[in-house]
Amino acid sequence: MNKTLIKRLSIAALVLIILAIIIIPKLKSKEEGAGSAPIARGGDIPVTIKIIQPEDFTTDLNVSGSVFGNEEVQLRTEVSGKVVAISFNEGTKVSKGDILVKVNDADLQAQLKKAEIKKKDAEEKEYRQRVLLSKNGISRETYETAVNDLDASAADIENIKALIAKTEIRAPFSGTIGLRYISEGSYVTPSTQIASLQSANPVKVDFAIPQRFANEISVGNFVRLKTASGKLFSAKVYALEPKVDPSTRSLQVRAICNNDRGELIPGSYVSVEVNLNTVKNAMVIPSQALALDISGERVFVYRNGIAIPANVESGIRTESHVQISSGIKMGDSVITSGIMQLRPRAKVKILSIEK
Repeated sequence: MNKTLIKRLSIAALVLIILAIIIIPKLKSKEEGAGSAPIARGGDIPVTIKIIQPEDFTTDLNVSGSVFGNEEVQLRTEVSGKVVAISFNEGTKVSKGDILVKVNDADLQAQLKKAEIKKKDAEEKEYRQRVLLSKNGISRETYETAVNDLDASAADIENIKALIAKTEIRAPFSGTIGLRYISEGSYVTPSTQIASLQSANPVKVDFAIPQRFANEISVGNFVRLKTASGKLFSAKVYALEPKVDPSTRSLQVRAICNNDRGELIPGSYVSVEVNLNTVKNAMVIPSQALALDISGERVFVYRNGIAIPANVESGIRTESHVQISSGIKMGDSVITSGIMQLRPRAKVKILSIEK
């Protein structure tokens, strides 16, 4: 029994010694590595860097815009009545002053004839009274009554002519007329839509910018338009709303754009790129290179295979890039990829250099 016990204890001691030989070196290596940089699985972390060089940085703001005709109107009649003539073809160009629609004015024409006859009688009466006045045959008051009757007749004629003019719908400006919604014989009222008229060269483009950029845009600035089909146009800002919209906290802006080929259709959507500000000799990095933590903004700078964190202050930015105003210097190599894997003083290797 004693020999068997001794043999078992010897085996157990030998196992403990072997385990100690295996485990103790690993524990020591962990203790030594606790204060050093973490090492990524599989070796150094591959990264892309950008060498900071001075460059001009322009703030581009991309917003949605809507195209409107330079002039546009919904054609409606001023009086109610039956349409007796339509003098335009849908989708064609018309000139300012062209008669487009005529509403029945037979009753007004009859009133006009009656008023003209009445005026003629008043003229003859005024002539007779004037002759009698020259011979002292009547008083001046009697003659002045005849003159007033003549003036009233002339005014009645002018009033009837104005009513007749309202039965004619004329083009208020030159442009392209749209689809018509009436036919000859239709009864129209001032609420009846007849057609639309558009003057689409040039066109206006309305868009809004956030209030923080309100002081960075002014009349005379140029913006770039991009249609849904990818075509590009240049437009000039010519008017700004005098106040910020309190419901959206944005400033309404209007630009004008040449449209000789008619490629910009009123009512359509365009993307508007606004160049707000340009900084000369700026330090610019991709937006993904800038990280946020409890200490503020920071980037990782590549130095001798190590990722060194640097606290920075950012300036103006776009969707893809950001200006750095302090914290790094020209010539620094800023890491632009693999940011989520990096820790202070992590070992890295350069995969590519971003231009």
